Amino acid sequence: MLFDELQEQLKNLTPDISLLTDFWTKSPYEAKYHLLEEQSQQEDFWQNPKQTDILKELQKIRVIRDQYYSIATTNKELYELLSLFKEDEAELKKLAPEIRALQKAVVSFKISLLLTKPDDSSNCFLNINAGAGGTESQDWAEILLRMYVRFCEREHLNADLVDHQVGEGAGLKSATLFIRGKNAYGLLRSEIGIHRLVRISPFDSNKRRHTSFCAVTITSEVPEQEIVIDTADLRIDTFRASGAGGQHVNKTESAIRITHIPSGIVVQCQTERSQTQNKETGMKMLKAKLAQKQKDEQEAKSASVEKKKIEWGSQIRSYVLHPYKMVKDHRTDYESMQPDLTLDGEIMGFIESYLVWDSQHHQ
Repeated sequence: MLFDELQEQLKNLTPDISLLTDFWTKSPYEAKYHLLEEQSQQEDFWQNPKQTDILKELQKIRVIRDQYYSIATTNKELYELLSLFKEDEAELKKLAPEIRALQKAVVSFKISLLLTKPDDSSNCFLNINAGAGGTESQDWAEILLRMYVRFCEREHLNADLVDHQVGEGAGLKSATLFIRGKNAYGLLRSEIGIHRLVRISPFDSNKRRHTSFCAVTITSEVPEQEIVIDTADLRIDTFRASGAGGQHVNKTESAIRITHIPSGIVVQCQTERSQTQNKETGMKMLKAKLAQKQKDEQEAKSASVEKKKIEWGSQIRSYVLHPYKMVKDHRTDYESMQPDLTLDGEIMGFIESYLVWDSQHHQ
C-alpha cells in the first residue's frame, strides 16, 4: 500500500518534470554554461576586462544548472529505488521524505524559472480596495488582507501595513501592505485584479447569499534614482492616524497624505511610527505608482502589448463559500475545493499556475 502511495506521488510529478526538461532543452543555459566555463579556464582570463561579469553570470547559471540536474537525477533514482524496494516496507519508509523533498524542490525551481521579468525580484506595495456593497465588501477586504499577511508569513516575506481606512460597520475600505523579501513582486503580481466572494452574509439577518468584490493592485518598488519628483509638484498633509497602535496614535499628526499635483496620484501612510518614517514610505509608494503609470502609458501606446486595466468586470478569481465550496482562478482554471486553506494564505498553487499561464500567453 505504501508502495502504491509513493508511486502515485512520483507519477503526479511527471508533468512538472517533463515541463522542466522541455524548458531546459529549449533554453540557452547549457550552451551558455559551457561557453562561460571555457572562457573562465583560459590562461589569460585574469586579464579579461569582463572577468567579474563573466564569473557572476557563470555562477548564476551554475546554480540553475545544478538544481535542474539534481531534480532530474533524483527523480530517476527514486523510480529505480521504488522498484527495487517494492516489497521492503522499512526501505520504502525511508524514501517517503526524499519524495517530499523532491516535490518541494520541483515547485521552488519551477517558480524561480518563471520569475524572469525585470521587476520580479523587487519589493512591492499591495493595495486592497473594497468594492460597492458597504459592510459586505469591507469585511471581504479585511479577509483578503489577512490572506496576504498569512501568505507572507508562510513564504518568509516581511509585510508591513502602511495604510488602512477602517470600514463603517466592519472591515476595511482600503489597506496597503509594503512587502519585502525574495521575489515579492514576482510572486504577488498574479493577484492583480478583482477578487469576488460569494457567501451567506454574516451581516444579513435573513441569511441570504451575497456577492462582494475587492480590487487588488500591486506596484513594484522602484530604485531611488529611477523616478525624480519635483517637490514643487507635491502637496503634503498630515493627519492623525486611525485605528489601534498605542496611546500616541490619536494625539499626534504622524500620518502623511502626499498628493502629486500633475498626475493627481494620492498616497497615504500611517504606520503609526514617526512622521518622517511615514513620509519616507509614502514617497516610495508614490514613486512606485508613478513608475507604474509610466509603464501603463507606454503599454497603451504599444499595440503589441495587452493593456491590463482593472475594471470591476475583470474578475480574476472567485471564492465561493455557499452553496458549494470552491476557489477558482478564471485565467488559469486552477481550482481549490478548500477555500478555508486558501483564505489562510495557501495561494502558492494559484501563483504557480498563473506564472505558467502568463509565460505561455505573454512571451
